[in-house]
Amino acid sequence: MGSLDGKVALVTGGSRGIGAAIAKRLAEDGADVAITYQQSADKAAKVVATVEEQGRRGLALQADAADADAVTAAVDRTATELGRLDILVNNAGVMTGTPFESLSVTEVDHMLAVNVRAVVVATQAALRHLPRGGRVISIGSDLAERVPFPGVSLYSATKAALVGLTRGLARDLGPRGVTATVVHPGSTDTDMNPADGPGAAGQLAHIALGHYAEAADVAATVSHVAGPDGRYLTGGSITVDGGFTA
Repeated sequence: MGSLDGKVALVTGGSRGIGAAIAKRLAEDGADVAITYQQSADKAAKVVATVEEQGRRGLALQADAADADAVTAAVDRTATELGRLDILVNNAGVMTGTPFESLSVTEVDHMLAVNVRAVVVATQAALRHLPRGGRVISIGSDLAERVPFPGVSLYSATKAALVGLTRGLARDLGPRGVTATVVHPGSTDTDMNPADGPGAAGQLAHIALGHYAEAADVAATVSHVAGPDGRYLTGGSITVDGGFTA
């Protein structure tokens, strides 16, 4: 038996990268898993197939994280189609390469909508379904804690916002028996930030262990928080960054 047997999880932005790794790990540990995706229907289908290979139920839901109504609908559909909701993983996020002085209001609004507002909206929707013992886990970034290079000011601000939100949620949700935690990944080898990419050398210079994380490293921490051994974790942040913020 897995530590998450009988549980249902929703992972937003779960069609690739860290989100896909989280979905697969939660399924390995026993959960039925729904994921949202924006455009990559084929990648989402592959994640669902992997979930089902574990003997679990999988569900892919198209939802743009910038669309509050779509986010709410995805949460509700997960609970309806899979019968319940125990774990919400707010993973969907965006990052822009536009220099700070050139950021448009449209770009600012979009990043805030995806990285912050969607977390608020999804969590509000999830509260209609989460039982005592439920989990709200948001994927932040070690750039919320340390910013050693330029070009990520707005992104860092949005991830820092999740820290404050999660502290407040611990108070708001504690009486319900629901926990809230932020997991901060560091540089992780994905298609968005490959370990052999053009920006890798600058990041590696700050990592104490000298190498990128695998997405599975982050997923393992999320699974721990989601499982029975994470029952007393709430209001805090867990950083998985190989010593980047040391």
